[in-house]
Amino acid sequence: MGEGLPMRWVILLLLLFVAACTEASASRVDERTFRIEGPEMGVLSDAPNRRLAARLCPKGYRVVDSESHKGGADRATDSTDTTTVWTIRCI
Repeated sequence: MGEGLPMRWVILLLLLFVAACTEASASRVDERTFRIEGPEMGVLSDAPNRRLAARLCPKGYRVVDSESHKGGADRATDSTDTTTVWTIRCI
C-alpha cells in the first residue's frame, strides 16, 4: 500500500458524498400527511421520494399531489435541475 488514503477509500467516500446529496427531505403536514421534497437532479427521478415515503409510511402510502419544476423547491434559485415535490398520506 502507498502512503495516504488507498484509492478504494477515496472512491467509497466519493460515493457516500454523492448518495448524501440525493436524499429527499420531508416535513409533516398533519398526523398522516407529509410533504416530500426531492433533491435537485439533472434527470427527473422519483426514486428518492419513493424511498423516503416507504420509510415514513411502512404500511403503504398514497400520493395526494405531485409537482415537478426547476429552480429548487421554492423556485428561488436559478438552478436548471428538476425538483419533485410530493404530498403523501399514509394508509
